[in-house]
Amino acid sequence: MPGPSSDGRFERLRPGEAGFLALAEDGNGDGGREQVGGSAHEANGPEGTRLDDLGCRACATPGGGCQFLGTAATSQVVAEALGLTVPHAALAPSGQRVWTKMARQSARAVLHMIRIGLTVDRIVTDAAIRNAMAVHAAFGGSTNLLLHLPAVSHAAGRRVPDVSDWAEVNRSVPRLVSVLPNGPVPHPTVRVFLAGGVPEVMLHLRRLGLLDERALTATGETVGAVLDWWESSERRHRMRRHLLEQDGVDPDTVIFPPDRARAAGLASTMAFPTGNIAPEGSVVKTAAIDPAQVDEDGVYRHLGRAKVFTSERAAIRAIKDGRIAGGDILVMMGGGPSGTGMEETYQLTSALRHLPFGGKVSLITDARFSGVSTGACIGHVGPEALAGGPVGRLRDGDWIDIRIDLRRLEGRIDMVGDGENPVSPAEGARILAQRDPHPDLAADPALPDDTRLWAALQAAGGGTWRGCVYDVDRIVRLLEAGRKALEGAHSGREEVV
Repeated sequence: MPGPSSDGRFERLRPGEAGFLALAEDGNGDGGREQVGGSAHEANGPEGTRLDDLGCRACATPGGGCQFLGTAATSQVVAEALGLTVPHAALAPSGQRVWTKMARQSARAVLHMIRIGLTVDRIVTDAAIRNAMAVHAAFGGSTNLLLHLPAVSHAAGRRVPDVSDWAEVNRSVPRLVSVLPNGPVPHPTVRVFLAGGVPEVMLHLRRLGLLDERALTATGETVGAVLDWWESSERRHRMRRHLLEQDGVDPDTVIFPPDRARAAGLASTMAFPTGNIAPEGSVVKTAAIDPAQVDEDGVYRHLGRAKVFTSERAAIRAIKDGRIAGGDILVMMGGGPSGTGMEETYQLTSALRHLPFGGKVSLITDARFSGVSTGACIGHVGPEALAGGPVGRLRDGDWIDIRIDLRRLEGRIDMVGDGENPVSPAEGARILAQRDPHPDLAADPALPDDTRLWAALQAAGGGTWRGCVYDVDRIVRLLEAGRKALEGAHSGREEVV
């Protein structure tokens, strides 16, 4: 997987200098966040043109990855936390000597695994998955890994974590890493690498008793043995010294010790609301919620009327036409696997991000989206609308009550009536249960047949919160039940005749 991009001068160029980190020219913007500039162009006119150009240049070298902790960078972090890489591999900058050294170390590790008979199924255990979830929380990683890690768990034949597991881990694990896009200081991922990367974070988690040190790694050693080596290694001290001397950045202000993290403004980045709209769960990037919209008790509350759309394109058009205002609750349904193949709805969250009141708009969707979002963007709502989820029965004007506790990392999203005044969540659930799906709800007409088949099979296999996987046993049971039901119905018709 590609490492963070650089311009080929890692040994001589400070990460904060132009060409290495794509910052806006005034130093206040973040080019890594501007990879799609259309919404910025709409909102900013001529300034949008500059952002378009900046977004193109943010990619830097071919073969490089993002300098922010998006899906690709988080996947590297999770792979190392699972034990599937050599130590200190995630976020290594591409095109540099350290990258080629890592490649040679990885090749030697593979040969060693073959010699000792170490296979991946011995590495990816329940303990390793739990470790990876803990590291993901400490980094404040991408929400997309809520799909990927359950899929890995299923493929490995391990217990698949559910929304309650994610919530529990994120409550117990402190966030330690200050990195784009969550901050509070927008360090690029290469600085996280220099500060010690995954093993440095795992050192802190070990001291807190939040890791299973017995889990094996691709080196053939346990997590505990690897961390023992890392703590006193020459590599660790050299990398951290490089960051301090060349960039003037204290490594402990990029990867914070736990006792200093919260005081520095680091807080967990995700909460997992349930409720009558999302009985299987959902996720919201709490770090994106405007603190000014949060009450003194740490709870984000939004009671309002729904504006419902059945496609991302329709929702974006409403934003551009001025039909969305601060205080609205925007519902975009039909963006899950059965509707679009669960494509990323970056354009929608980006459009909200560039609105002056974007932080005052809540979004509820069964789609997934980039971590680069503004306001209460609640995604991965399960079940998805086209799989019978209650979100697919919402209508314009419905009252929706959103409550997200940013301290306890829990919350609810409930439909609470469609009349003049709100009612209870229980009454809202009763109203939803009596409704048909939204009349405009349908799969994208351009969805290929093979994607439609995949979507149907993954829904039978458990849906988005089980990682959109083919759970063959569950699928076969459903097919058998359906076949028997059809045979019974056919037999009943024959008896009537």
